[in-house]
Amino acid sequence: MMFIRYSHILFNCLIVLISFLIASASFADKPKLQLATIYQSGSDVSAYWVSEKLDGVRGYWDGKQLLTRQGYPITAPQWFIDNLPQQPLDGELWIGRGQFDAISALVRSAPGDNLELWSQQWRQVKYMLFDLPYSPARFSHRLTQLRNIVNDVDRDWIQLIDQRRLATDTELMVLLQQVVASGGEGLMLHHEDAIYKRGRSSDLLKLKLWQDAEARVIGYQPGKGKYAGMLGALLVEMPTGVRFKLGSGFTDQQRKNPPEIGSMVTYKYTGVSDNGVPRFASFMRIRLYGNPPENSAAQK
Repeated sequence: MMFIRYSHILFNCLIVLISFLIASASFADKPKLQLATIYQSGSDVSAYWVSEKLDGVRGYWDGKQLLTRQGYPITAPQWFIDNLPQQPLDGELWIGRGQFDAISALVRSAPGDNLELWSQQWRQVKYMLFDLPYSPARFSHRLTQLRNIVNDVDRDWIQLIDQRRLATDTELMVLLQQVVASGGEGLMLHHEDAIYKRGRSSDLLKLKLWQDAEARVIGYQPGKGKYAGMLGALLVEMPTGVRFKLGSGFTDQQRKNPPEIGSMVTYKYTGVSDNGVPRFASFMRIRLYGNPPENSAAQK
């Protein structure tokens, strides 16, 4: 009896150890990408290259395959990646402004039985390159390297994101208003002399009319009136432990099929209250990399 009890304990310990090793291996595979910090007024705008912040899915090319920001493989048609170099690339898989749900669903999908339809859906996707993770060059020179790569690849769906120079903060804000008015999300600023740094970098800035953050879904509030029988609001929890309701920004389809309990969602807001609750919070999307993509390759 004692032997059985100890065997059970050892078995449980073994399961915990295996789980830890698997988690550690998954973490080790996560690409070490450069992440942006928030733009602060007063920066010398003339020292930056400015581009639109695309509403797509981050795509890291490791020289052999496309990966999400969290390191999950992205299944793409062979023709889409055939001419990409062995050199790692950083970019965005993008269909167009306001098309995040479409590219998110496609990235999560697998060919299935209808390979032709799936491949045709990828024809609308562009891989918009914006950096070279392993180049030691400064950003202005990396842009020249990227242009050469795009020219060598010579495929319509492999493009360099448009980069421009502005002289003043006023010009920057005018461009921001124009981009947002056209359905864009915001702007990115790369310092001309920056080297590629893993993690948060003060040389890479993002600028929006609002802030955004992520929270975990912990419950639902039922809808009323025209939303009766559907979602009224998500109950979410921030990493700080602060909980609040997220009730706007949903389509009718999303209210009929709300994000799952435990999933991570991105929301936008304008400032926070004295008790740390985001003001005017509005749902944006389910975070793609909160859980492994649904195609089988991503689950390995």
